[in-house]
Formats: sequence, structure tokens, C-alpha cells
Amino acid sequence: MKQVTLITGASQGIGAATARLLARQGHALLIHYAHQADAAQAVADECRQLGAPLAIIAQADVADENQVLNLFAMVDKSLPPLTGLVNNAGIVDKTAPLADMSAARMQRMLNVNVLGPMLCAREAVKRMSTRLGGQGGVIVNVSSSAVRTGSPNLYVDYAASKGAIDVLTNGLSKEVAPEGVRVVAVRPGITDTGIHATGGEPDRAARLGPSLPMGRAARADEVAEAIAWLLSEKASYTAGAILDVTGGR
Repeated sequence: MKQVTLITGASQGIGAATARLLARQGHALLIHYAHQADAAQAVADECRQLGAPLAIIAQADVADENQVLNLFAMVDKSLPPLTGLVNNAGIVDKTAPLADMSAARMQRMLNVNVLGPMLCAREAVKRMSTRLGGQGGVIVNVSSSAVRTGSPNLYVDYAASKGAIDVLTNGLSKEVAPEGVRVVAVRPGITDTGIHATGGEPDRAARLGPSLPMGRAARADEVAEAIAWLLSEKASYTAGAILDVTGGR
């Protein structure tokens, strides 16, 4: 079966690294982005050079249901039937204790990091479920080791949103496993990507890396390898699993 994968948040970081790796494995790709069209197009161009038979880009705010519907309509129109979703898109905000966070910040965090992946998972299931006429598939949710640490005084709201992703993975995996859809997750630790700059700590990965058991932060491509394995037939009996990619943290 031809592998056709939608990766959300794929213009940079873990999403872009995953796109490049899947391109080498022959996946047709839809590379979603929220804001950086030029970066997403550069990733798509590289993916085609690496072996992706198709690599197209599409913009959407995953917190907006209509935009998610349009995103999946583009998959239907421009690609073969969907076989994989990588629920990678997510945000952080400036580091702060909960007492200093506004309700607007918390709402946006939950809308993008929880509602967005749930909407995308819903649309993927509609297309992949054998009960609904699909041919099966895989959903890989991107969680975070912040679920276990709680991220006190940094971003408890982000950690809470990723806790919801773990629960979504658990429940949905049981719901759709009988319908040929595997739902799994990766839980990266501190990874050297641009997301830390969003939180006001661009040097966080370099600064904290030496304190980790493996002595360094992860590279985005190392997390991508875990995602690609979970998407593959090599993980055909793996459902509901949450794979820590944390360097032993």
C-alpha cells in the first residue's frame, strides 16, 4: 500500500525532520504549516529531491475546525488515500509560573495543542477506518516529556496540554484498533529545535543538554526516526504505546 502521510507543523524542527526521513522512505507527503510558507515550501522541495513521489504544502490553523476540514479536503483532492497522520503541530509560550498566565494564553495553548490534534485525528480516522470504508492507517501523536516533569515555573499549561495528548493516544488507540488504525505517540525530551526560542530561551537545549543522562539534547532527526518506525509495518503490532525519546531523562 502506498504510504501517504500528513505531517502537521512540518515547516521546521521535528516535523521537518520527519518529512525528510519519510521522503527517503518513499512516502507521499502533505506538509502542513501555520505561518512559514517559504520554510514549508523549502521542506517540500527537499522532500521531492529525497524521493517523495509527491510533496505538497498547505496552511491551516489546526485550532480552527473549518481550516482543518479544508486541510484534509486538500489531502483528498491532491494525494492518494491517506495512510498516516503525524500530529506534530504545537506551541509553547514565554516561560512563566501559572499564577502569571492569562486565560487567553491558556485557551490558545489548549486550542492548538489539544483541540487541534483531536480534530486532525478525527478526520484521519474518518478516512482510514476500515469500518468507514478505509484501508487502515497510523496516527502518531507527538507528546512531550513535560508530561512527567510538569514543567513547573516554565509552562505548566504546555505540560498539561501534552498530558491530554497521552490520554487521547490511550483512549483512541483502543477505540480504533479494531478498525485497522494504530494510534501511538512519541514523547520527546529536550530537543534542539527552534521551539525554545518561542519560550524565550533559545539556548535551552545547549544549556540543559549536559545535565541529561546522555549528556546532550536530542536532535530532531533522532525523534523523527522513532516516528518513522511507529508509522512503519515494523511496528504493526504496536498500538496505544507512548515511546519516550528522552536520552534517559
